[in-house]
Amino acid sequence: MRHAKSSWGQSGLDDHARPLNGRGRRSAKALGAWLRDRNFTPDQILSSTSQRTRETCEQLGFEVKTRFLDSLYHADPDDLLGALQQGEGACVLLLGHNPGIGDFAQDIVDTPPDHARFADYPTGATLVVTFDINDWSALHPGMRGHVEGFIVPRELVD
Repeated sequence: MRHAKSSWGQSGLDDHARPLNGRGRRSAKALGAWLRDRNFTPDQILSSTSQRTRETCEQLGFEVKTRFLDSLYHADPDDLLGALQQGEGACVLLLGHNPGIGDFAQDIVDTPPDHARFADYPTGATLVVTFDINDWSALHPGMRGHVEGFIVPRELVD
């Protein structure tokens, strides 16, 4: 998942400290509901430490073990894979930033979803992928999973 829409309203604010805007908070809540409605409730969340990813995580509304990792702030696909290999539980939500999270999403699917926004992976883009593994440490570079769902907030919230 890419973080929800952030605010650019405070000039001079460090990128890491940018909060969500109102639309982003509404979108994150809707994404949490979408995941719950489809029984994609995570056992763990691995998130960047930025303010906007922290707020996205909070607005999703899951009360699960969450690890905020500095290494996920603007992480590249290799760093994202390394974090996911440390995941715990059957379902792990990885919360990050573009361009890394969008590139990673494209790297890990056997067949991309037939969706106009998948390639540009907008804020709040959420991809659900299943892998034929029993433990996240078995995930390796080049491994592809099956797409179970893909959504962008504009489909959930105006």
